[in-house]
Amino acid sequence: MTVVIRALTGEQILAAVDALAALRMSVFAEWPYLYDGDHAYEIAYLGEFVEAPDGILVAACDGDRIVGAATASPMPAQKAEFRAPFEMRGFDVSRLFYFGESVLLPEYRGQGIGHAFFDHREEQARKCGAAAATFAAVMRPSDHPDRPADYVPLDRFWRKRGYAPVSGLVTRFDWKDHRETGQTAKPMQYWMRRF
Repeated sequence: MTVVIRALTGEQILAAVDALAALRMSVFAEWPYLYDGDHAYEIAYLGEFVEAPDGILVAACDGDRIVGAATASPMPAQKAEFRAPFEMRGFDVSRLFYFGESVLLPEYRGQGIGHAFFDHREEQARKCGAAAATFAAVMRPSDHPDRPADYVPLDRFWRKRGYAPVSGLVTRFDWKDHRETGQTAKPMQYWMRRF
């Protein structure tokens, strides 16, 4: 298989929005997110990256099929709940770049695509004058009944890229897990890399 990595902007994102929404819902349905996706929410969420100044969506394409994607934009373009933990701790959010998801179909993992996603987003962050990049990762208990026995956390990969969890910098985002009747708050640990 030949996978091409390319940055999508504006109209290109809009043209691919249905495929991207389906991809996010598929990958985030897996552990550790267990997301019971909502197509309308996904379309609106992806639209935010179309409108965000200096936002980027990096796509991994196998032919015409999008098999992976990663998003990023300046932190000031993010919703208040994303910015608030940093603002409350005195961070200059104008110097931060927020990395949204990095999603990739299982059969394409382990081929360096995840590194390419980070390379493109870090390049965009530096180009925009960011002093650091950050992302949030869900925190799940080790004894969670849905945790696969062979699950390997991405912590080691992120640390190799120069990211580390920021002590005490935890927020909560709401979504509906499979088997839940409604949305519940999930703790999210922020990780950061300074440039």
